[in-house]
Amino acid sequence: MSKDSNARLAARAVQVGFLGGMVALWYFATNAWDVSPLLLPKPQAVMRELGNVLRSGEFVGDLRITLGELGAAFAISATGGAVLGYCISRSRYWTRVLDPLLAGAYAIPIILFLPLYVLFFGLGPASKIALGATISFFPVVLSTVAGFASVEPIYITAARSMGCSNHQLFRWVLFPAALPVILTGFRMGFTVALLSILGSETISALAGLGHRIVSLAENMNTARMFAYILFAVAIAASLNAAVSALEARGRRT
Repeated sequence: MSKDSNARLAARAVQVGFLGGMVALWYFATNAWDVSPLLLPKPQAVMRELGNVLRSGEFVGDLRITLGELGAAFAISATGGAVLGYCISRSRYWTRVLDPLLAGAYAIPIILFLPLYVLFFGLGPASKIALGATISFFPVVLSTVAGFASVEPIYITAARSMGCSNHQLFRWVLFPAALPVILTGFRMGFTVALLSILGSETISALAGLGHRIVSLAENMNTARMFAYILFAVAIAASLNAAVSALEARGRRT
């Protein structure tokens, strides 16, 4: 077995051990240390509630809304960010001017402007889509600018000397060279879009997984609330794993 395989197995073992330790700590805290179930329900109760949620299918409506908001927000940010980033990268002047401004805007906690989004778009999905698209736009556009701007000029000069048209230059030189950086920005944009949508649903929403979790907390149904949190974490982890796999596949092509 190679060193890389051993390193991966060791990393997986540490990750599994950490999760196992957290579950064990949770079990002892609720079964041996008499932590109030209103603050931290027993793992058995949470898993029982999670099974009830999955069997009943009551999560389908909320999941559909959250995933619909995520899909719409990321489609808007990915399309707009990639197009604008490519246009900016074609000019060194606009790259020097706009790249610091976009980076500074990305550092602003845009979630603070959620009340304005709700004021303009309402409590429904539109405000979550707008917020998610705004937040995820910045990593996409910044990575696109960085990807295209980092292409070695000698490659462009060589392609031009061989008579490449603008389309051929983009297809065979610029895009393949910039793709790894762009994919990283897409993965980051997808992640922050998902987090912002779930977070905004817990603050002001009429439906969605975040809204469901807050409603259960308000009704003091802690075990079912934790079950929905585990479900939302599993969905987020699965989506991130899928996006990371697509990123890795895109890097290999």
